[in-house]
Amino acid sequence: MTADPLLERALVEEATKKSGLIWVQGENSPARALWHVWHEGAAHVVGDGPGEQPLPGLVDGGSAEVTVRSKDKGGRLVAWTARVSELAPGSEEWEAAVAELKGKRLNAPDAERVTVRWAEQCRVVRLTPRDVATSLPSESLAAAPLPTGATTREPLPGGLPRLLFRRKRR
Repeated sequence: MTADPLLERALVEEATKKSGLIWVQGENSPARALWHVWHEGAAHVVGDGPGEQPLPGLVDGGSAEVTVRSKDKGGRLVAWTARVSELAPGSEEWEAAVAELKGKRLNAPDAERVTVRWAEQCRVVRLTPRDVATSLPSESLAAAPLPTGATTREPLPGGLPRLLFRRKRR
């Protein structure tokens, strides 16, 4: 029995709209969690610039595997194959996508001119759904976190245990 393509499309759209992050695996690259916005039938991401998320393996005309998780439980809801297309800065498609992305971009260091910076230094990529995985894998897809310079491990400050575990005085 095959699933109805319209129902699959609706599942992809609703799950992706409601999820804060999607896991995207580009060509010859590991899967990464990316923030996105759903706009006009596709997920749009911005990155590869200073202060933005990396988009390795997302090449114009290529494909990517997208996994959508549940926002409340964190479990995998649906996986789909996407056609990757990079939007040209200043084009009508780019302007519409960037207007949506700007509203979802949290903590931008230059909120007033973020769209100008994106046009000059970043890439806006459209991930258009092609195929939906109808069955989920039975094995775990857990993977070790990717190495990054953003995480450090330092000793706890000496006074921290006293602050955390002291009793309230009445």
